[in-house]
Amino acid sequence: MEKTIDEKKQGETLVIPSKAENNKKLFIESYGCSMNFSDSEIVASILQNEGFNTTPHLEEADLVLVNTCSIRDKAEQTVRKRLEKYNAVKKINPKMKVGVLGCMAERLKSKFLEEEKIVDLVVGPDAYKDLPNLISEIEEGRDAINVILSKEETYGDISPVRLNSNGVTAFVSITRGCDNMCTFCVVPFTRGRERSRDPQSIIEEVNDLWAKGYKEITLLGQNVDSYLWYGGGLKKDFDKASDIQKATATDFAKLLQLCAEAQPKMRIRFSTSNPQDMHIDVIKTMAKYDNICNHIHLPVQSGSDRILKAMNRLHTRQEYFTLIDNIREIIPGCAISQDMIAGFPTETEEDHKDTLSLMEYVKYNFGYMFTYSERPGTLAERKLEDDVPEEVKSRRLAEIIELQLKHSEYRTKQFLNTTVEVLIEKESKKSNQHWSGRTPHNIVCVFPKGQFKVGDFVNVNVTDCTKATLIGEAIGLSKNN
Repeated sequence: MEKTIDEKKQGETLVIPSKAENNKKLFIESYGCSMNFSDSEIVASILQNEGFNTTPHLEEADLVLVNTCSIRDKAEQTVRKRLEKYNAVKKINPKMKVGVLGCMAERLKSKFLEEEKIVDLVVGPDAYKDLPNLISEIEEGRDAINVILSKEETYGDISPVRLNSNGVTAFVSITRGCDNMCTFCVVPFTRGRERSRDPQSIIEEVNDLWAKGYKEITLLGQNVDSYLWYGGGLKKDFDKASDIQKATATDFAKLLQLCAEAQPKMRIRFSTSNPQDMHIDVIKTMAKYDNICNHIHLPVQSGSDRILKAMNRLHTRQEYFTLIDNIREIIPGCAISQDMIAGFPTETEEDHKDTLSLMEYVKYNFGYMFTYSERPGTLAERKLEDDVPEEVKSRRLAEIIELQLKHSEYRTKQFLNTTVEVLIEKESKKSNQHWSGRTPHNIVCVFPKGQFKVGDFVNVNVTDCTKATLIGEAIGLSKNN
């Protein structure tokens, strides 16, 4: 059983404005991390130029695509249930074609096509530009597959179509792939080696989003702190670069600076960070620019040095504490969130207590917490026995969640009787008389609508809170409008 607070998005159906001349309909659904949702925007952009408009109605689609996640077994089982649903509809609408995109496509490859025969199309994360050719194949009655991983593809030349956009916040992808080889993680095998996107194309996208009225971006990558552009090429090959390439290279701290200076009133977030790669220059850059949000998602996975080593996390508990101390010193009040795994192979009660004590030290604002799920093809699956009983995993997870809820409440209460800046994103789920938005610390805040509108930066006096939400009264527009 897997549980979390502050759940990641699942099963979002994506819709974009139609082109009048397009006569084919695309239904696209995304699961998993923010990178998948960003990738779906790239896919929609490519297919819009091939005559497809998106539709929210599965039954009328000519092409159904599901962008998949392989990080946990539960995610894969959810997708399989959706594929069963698609195929039931396909019996009524035989012309409909079904495709699997993303990490499950890369991991299972021809299994979907040849063994189970439940899809027509299988496309890995680096092959989306090949979609027009692959669609031609299936229209001629042939199955189609491309799961080749690329050493160059960053989709930097594709202008993503913003799906289901609120017109206020957007993702900007800066890296693809990952070199870290954590033993529990399938990403290096499904998304390939790490490569960075040309910073000029990133700045152009940021400027374009600002011109279109967007107020906040999130720079995305499996490991953003590892961003390194030296004219193209893999991160691992940087040592072979020329002296001039090394001297003029752009790292993540420099990229943050370029984005912050390009649009001084646009909020900038980033995700996800890796403790071993987050250098103090990044923290200092965050402190220097007011428009870089004071929130760092800093997954640790375990508080035990022994388990961290078994996970191939290339940092120790003490090194993590030092990083936390540096963040607290340089950016006082910075919000920090976590990913945590309960019940990794060989985890003992002592290891679990180390995780709880680490949480007590940091007192995270919020987190994503799961029981360990063995993923086929990972180093842990090949070398470690999944030996912690499920009931023990569940009990440990419950203790982690209970402690996180306590810390979330503690952190949220610190904002009582203070003024926070909120970027209005949407109407509150619980009341059509209230707006909902987030503070720079990534905390949701709701307040009466008044004369304000979506996209406004509003100063809000916090009068009450729940464990995860601030409640307040607007006192006027902030200086960032």
